[in-house]
Parts: sequence; structure tokens; C-alpha cells
Amino acid sequence: MNNQYHMITRWILPFTDEEVYRTLEKVENLAQWWPSVYLDVVIREKGIPGGVGKVVELFTKGWLPYTLIWKFKVTEANFPSGFSIEAIGDFNGKGVWTFKNTDAGCEVVYDWKITAEKPILRYLSFLMKPIFIANHNWAMRQGYKSLLLELKRLKGEKNLPKPPSPTFPHNLLNNKVF
Repeated sequence: MNNQYHMITRWILPFTDEEVYRTLEKVENLAQWWPSVYLDVVIREKGIPGGVGKVVELFTKGWLPYTLIWKFKVTEANFPSGFSIEAIGDFNGKGVWTFKNTDAGCEVVYDWKITAEKPILRYLSFLMKPIFIANHNWAMRQGYKSLLLELKRLKGEKNLPKPPSPTFPHNLLNNKVF
């Protein structure tokens, strides 16, 4: 189907797998340190210790002028090497975060396989799939910049710039309904 997507993101961060894992697992902080993409985050279920079963509702966007409402459930957690999520809502599928220490730092791989369900994505994927993929890639570049800043902040670095802000006036384009 044209509305199916498989995107892989790779980052190298000058931190350990434990530091990266711990920062990403605190999803309640995403809107503060990755505000260009995560507009609101609500934990609906805490899950068991370690995170499996955690359900999180998200209001997100990229650089295109539309927003997404979706949930994820943590289906696997293997500290500090990674975790997996199942997404439902404006898109459905699976995301797998993998963390590995290397000489250069932590290699992060995000493997995202989804089917777009939001009508604009679902019905226009046949024509605009490259643009929708570019939107995802933009969001992940912002995530790299934002996560790098957050990890530095957590290490005590001072005078860091603010993370990248969202594009477009998202509050005029879509009303969030949780």
C-alpha cells in the first residue's frame, strides 16, 4: 500500500547508551526538550517497572502544517540497549529504538514501520510520500539537535541554546482533543 512507511534514523551521540536510554524513557519531558515535534505528552498508563505496558498519548507535528494525535504502548524494554513501541492513532505500526556504545559514543537507531491513517496522509501518500518522509526526517534531525542539548544540560553544561521550536502556528491549524 502507498500509505505504508519504513524509515530508519541513525544518530551518534557523545554519551553512553544508559544516558540516552534514560533520557528517552522519560517521555513526560519530551515536550520540554523536543518542542519542535512534541507539543503535548500525557502518560495514560504507567506500565510495569522497566516501562513495558506504558501507554502515552501524544500531540505532535513536523515542519508541514498539520498535527498528529497518536498513542504508543511500550511493548519491550531492554535497558540499556533499547525498547520497542506499538503506535496507534493517526498512524499505526511499530518503532524500535536501539542503543549501542561505540568508540564515537552511543549509536542510536530508530526503525519506524507505520501505516498512515490520518486522512491527509492516507489519501495523499500516493502523491506526496517523499514529502511526508522528508517531514519525518526533519523531525528526527530536530530530535538529534534537541536530545544533544538535553544530554548536555543534564551533564551540567551552562549557557546552552533553547531547543528548536515548532514551525507554523500549530494551535491555529488543529485543535488537540485528548
